[in-house]
Amino acid sequence: MATGTLEPPPAPSPPKPRLRWWREVLYILAFYVAYTAVRDLRGNRPVSRAQAFTNAKRIVDLERLFGLFQEHRIQSWFLHSHLVVRTLDDFYGTAHFVITLVALVYLFRRQSWRYPLWRNTLAITTGLALIGFALFPLMPPRLLPSSFHIADTLRTVGGLWSFDSGPMSKVSNQYAAMPSLHFAWALWSAAVLAPAVRHLATKILVWCYPAVTLLCIVVTGNHYIFDALGGAITLAAGYGGARLLTRTTDHRRRPREREPASTPTVARSRQP
Repeated sequence: MATGTLEPPPAPSPPKPRLRWWREVLYILAFYVAYTAVRDLRGNRPVSRAQAFTNAKRIVDLERLFGLFQEHRIQSWFLHSHLVVRTLDDFYGTAHFVITLVALVYLFRRQSWRYPLWRNTLAITTGLALIGFALFPLMPPRLLPSSFHIADTLRTVGGLWSFDSGPMSKVSNQYAAMPSLHFAWALWSAAVLAPAVRHLATKILVWCYPAVTLLCIVVTGNHYIFDALGGAITLAAGYGGARLLTRTTDHRRRPREREPASTPTVARSRQP
């Protein structure tokens, strides 16, 4: 007689969605076209500079109200070290894209069952940010008048890239500060990669990335503290929208996926 308790059957593995790399590339191109349209409408053109400065004064007044207008003080702690500032300038111009792409490719190749939700989260978050850029062009701290005492570290210290260079001047929207996509994407990357690592030390290291990004965007004068808060709120809204979208698309896909699976069973039942 068998003894002991019955073990529950193993949990079924998460269903793997049908992903196509070329389709994902098309999504990226579509968002680039959207970004270009927003940039041309309310980007670096002179007609938006006055509005960008007006919005900047509103953010500064709001931060002062809450005692958060500390961008100059935080930046002054690091300006004495050109090595640190230059490293942060390079980090700002590279990690934003590289780490996000690494996290996206990792999900696509290794954890495809998580990919649709987090792909949709990134897409919706970026889309909401584009709306913010269009409706609220914001002059970053580094472009404020000298009376605010915030340095443009790319000009005073330098880095691997520049907003004034040919390619960057064509693709960058220097008034796209609210919300901070740098911070939103850093939080997204941490949320994607943290569950994929096992060791506590590695998880902490992963979550250090958005913390370093927050420090970076303030020290380099590219964003206000409120921009980072806006980025976090935008990511939260993007995640909520992505859950609804992913649940809807999964519900529509499952009936189509069940039909082929039932066909062999019916055929086998008719065999003698």
